[in-house]
Amino acid sequence: MNNRPIGVYDSGFGGLSVWRELHRALPCESLIYLGDGKNCPYGSLPAERIKELAEESVRELIGRGCKMVVVACNTATAAAISHLRATFDIPIVGLEPAVKPACAMTRTKVVGVLATERSLKGEKFLSTVARYGEGVEIIKAVGEGFVEAVERNEEQEPATERLVRQVVEPIIERGADVIVLGCTHYPFLRDVIARVVGEREVAIIDSGTAVEKRVESLLDEYDLRAAEDNVPYIEFITFADEEYRQRLQDKALGK
Repeated sequence: MNNRPIGVYDSGFGGLSVWRELHRALPCESLIYLGDGKNCPYGSLPAERIKELAEESVRELIGRGCKMVVVACNTATAAAISHLRATFDIPIVGLEPAVKPACAMTRTKVVGVLATERSLKGEKFLSTVARYGEGVEIIKAVGEGFVEAVERNEEQEPATERLVRQVVEPIIERGADVIVLGCTHYPFLRDVIARVVGEREVAIIDSGTAVEKRVESLLDEYDLRAAEDNVPYIEFITFADEEYRQRLQDKALGK
C-alpha cells in the first residue's frame, strides 16, 4: 500500500480528459495534475525542447511526492517517454493514439487519426501503424487550432465547429468509419466532432480508458495502491499564472 499521489502531466488542459478517467476509476487515489500552460501548445516544438519540458514537469511532480506519473500528452510521450523512463526510477505511463483498436474495429478499412504534427511523426505511432495497419488506409490529419480552442474554453463556439469540420469532413468523405482522437485535448471536442459526423456511422475513440487500465495494472504490479481508508486529495499546479491554474481546476471539476 502507498498513499502518495499519482502525478498527471500535460502541456495544458488536454490531460484533464485522462485525469477524469483516473479520478472516476480510482476514488482512493490522490492526484496532482500539472498543466504546463506556459509553453502550450507543444505540437510544433522541436523534440529536444519537448524533452526538456517533460523532464522538468516530471521532476516537479516527483518533488511533490508522486509515486507514479502519467504523461497525459501524446506529443510529450512521442518525444520524451523513453528519456523519462531512463531518467526516473518510478513507473511512468505514456499515451499513444488508439490505432490498434481502430484497425480492429474498422469495416471500411479506412481510419482517420487526428493528432499533433509531433505525434504523427513519433516512432511509436509509426511502428504501431506498421504493425497493426496492414490492409488499412490510415488518414493522418493535424487538428490545426484544436488545442488552442480547448485552452480558450471555446469548444462550443461556431468558429471552433467550422475549424473541426474543415479537418474532419474530408476524412469521412474518404470513407473512414473510425476516427482516433490522438491528442488528449481532442476529447473535449468530441461533441463537436459528433455533430460533424451527424448520422453517418463513424466511431470516435481515444486512449483514456486504456491508460486508466494500464495505471491500475502498474499500481498492482508495484504494490502502489492507496489504502481503502485513504482520504485522497486533488491538486492542480502549473508553470503559468494563478488564473490559468484556477481555470485548470474549474475545467477538471466541470465548473
